[in-house]
Amino acid sequence: MSSAPGEAVRVMSERLSTPIGNFVHAVEVPAGSGLLYLSGMTSRAGDGSVMHVGDAGAQTRRILQNMQTLLGERGLDLGHVVKVVVYVSDMSDLDAVHAVRREFFVDAMPASTLVEVSAFVHPDMCVEIDSVAYIPSAA
Repeated sequence: MSSAPGEAVRVMSERLSTPIGNFVHAVEVPAGSGLLYLSGMTSRAGDGSVMHVGDAGAQTRRILQNMQTLLGERGLDLGHVVKVVVYVSDMSDLDAVHAVRREFFVDAMPASTLVEVSAFVHPDMCVEIDSVAYIPSAA
């Protein structure tokens, strides 16, 4: 995969198996760039309530929208995300989660890990995503 000078390079190796989800094998961050670590995000509304109870796809959509908002406040977008860790409460939600991720990560896919966990901080949550984005160097 190619990229413009100063942008993150998405790495896909032909010697490794093709990812089954919407991600790349690795992401090389350009020298001189900074990193922004986003805490685990869930589908909580502003009042703290959990949105989209029982719907992993809708929770994923809300989380990615929240990530867009936070990144936008820093002058970044989802194309700057180089790594995500997706936590799900039920691996059978994998297809729903990946379908939504494909809507948001089209060309600039991040490196990714997906893990099933036994519980979240609130029982109505079924997805949480933490991530790392790069901050391009000022040229």
